[in-house]
Amino acid sequence: MSPQDVAIVVPMLDEAAALPRLLRHLAALDPQPAEIVAVDGGSRDASVEIASASGLVKVLRCPTQGRAAQINYGVGAVRSPLVCVLHADTLLPDDAVSVIRRTLEDPRLALAGFTPLLSGPETVRWGTSLHNWLKTWYAPLLFRPHLFLRGGRLLFGDHAMFFRRVDFEAVGGCDESLALMEDADLCLRLVARGRIRLVNRVVITSDRRVAAWGPIKANWIYLKVGVRWGLGLRRGLERHYPDVR
Repeated sequence: MSPQDVAIVVPMLDEAAALPRLLRHLAALDPQPAEIVAVDGGSRDASVEIASASGLVKVLRCPTQGRAAQINYGVGAVRSPLVCVLHADTLLPDDAVSVIRRTLEDPRLALAGFTPLLSGPETVRWGTSLHNWLKTWYAPLLFRPHLFLRGGRLLFGDHAMFFRRVDFEAVGGCDESLALMEDADLCLRLVARGRIRLVNRVVITSDRRVAAWGPIKANWIYLKVGVRWGLGLRRGLERHYPDVR
């Protein structure tokens, strides 16, 4: 393996509707990543069959439920030094592998992510996308100001976060006891290894939650879950975050 090799890890659960589009975009990446691994968390639809039939990804079945466990399992299965965790409803830019390589050449960084733009078949969610961008700054400033001053930012799954595998392993990976906000928790621990950066490149993320809940309810749910997590009320957050596929 080269020090510049990139692996993409896709945690998936009942993503049959999103996978065909994702797989087309992954096939168009130039350059291609060294590894693409899809980690299934017990899908009851055709997710495993669709991913396997593509011939593009290696499909793993995670023995433990939960997205944190899926991420840990996927990162543990790849050999590439650089890893991007990509949600099935998020599309990378064609040159994502080059962006990841260039960004992580900075030894001061421990974690980075793309800028998500929530979009659907009918509209672009500019307001929610702006709020999500602002949240990466104001959330750590409000709840963890000491980490903010050290370069901490809060990134989430739709940022297509990427990092060095050695740094991920050094902090123990994702906390598998968390059913939600495992990504934000990872940010807090990785800041001990270096700064966190939001890259000025866009990924397109499905607006399916905003479409299902409506913009006002969606932003209220995002805010409520974030505040509860920031105050240390980390257990049971999934009860406030309805599943949408």
